Amino acid sequence: MSVAGGNKKDAVHDVTFQVRKGEIVCIAGIDGNGQTELIYGLSGLEPLKSGTIFMNGKDLTKESIRRRSVLGMSHIPEDRHKHGLVLDYSLENNIVLQRYFEPRFTDQFGILKRKEIRDYATGLIDKFDVRSGEGPATVTRAMSGGNQQKAIIAREIDKDPDFLIAVQPTRGVDIGAIEFIHKQLIEQRDAGKAVLLVSLELDEVMDVPDRILVMYEGGLVGEFKPEDITMEELGLYMTGARKQEV
Repeated sequence: MSVAGGNKKDAVHDVTFQVRKGEIVCIAGIDGNGQTELIYGLSGLEPLKSGTIFMNGKDLTKESIRRRSVLGMSHIPEDRHKHGLVLDYSLENNIVLQRYFEPRFTDQFGILKRKEIRDYATGLIDKFDVRSGEGPATVTRAMSGGNQQKAIIAREIDKDPDFLIAVQPTRGVDIGAIEFIHKQLIEQRDAGKAVLLVSLELDEVMDVPDRILVMYEGGLVGEFKPEDITMEELGLYMTGARKQEV
């Protein structure tokens, strides 16, 4: 797949990879090497310049963001404010943002079932330890960044996706939340889900995934298992000092 960039050069060029059920694959690289555009292409935020996207054997290349979600793709975005939340909505409304149209939450006349939404949101808030001053009625803007992030993770994981994309999922959260988020990703993997992690944090890159794909200047320059490479060697691939055709 290729994704256009802001200039004449493609931000992502000729990238091909698979994420299998029951594994975590990490895209590692220094910020600005095409990871953002790659995920925009996968999630539907940007069209592909070329290539195709298949999930469970179905071609998703031209599907809408909602359709990808309904078919089993979840996306924990890099920028939680830009693509993850409507900050002036309540926490409960953000939690059903991807599912409000389901019969469980909306009646045949298109009217939201407020009690069902609140009960559902309360359950996720408790399960994922999302802390907010007024519970599900809290305006999301008033919450800490870490709790905003946990709300997104709760929403995306509870959709029971086949394919979970997690981009910088631990950025701006405390140590306790980092451990919690890593545990959630590993549980998804162990439940047979395909997980794509994008991270700049070397500790996270080495500790969480089953496979590492290194991205540099819009292409893949290496593929490794964490146990087969040192952090120092990984850093050389991330800076472009070494390349291994994938």
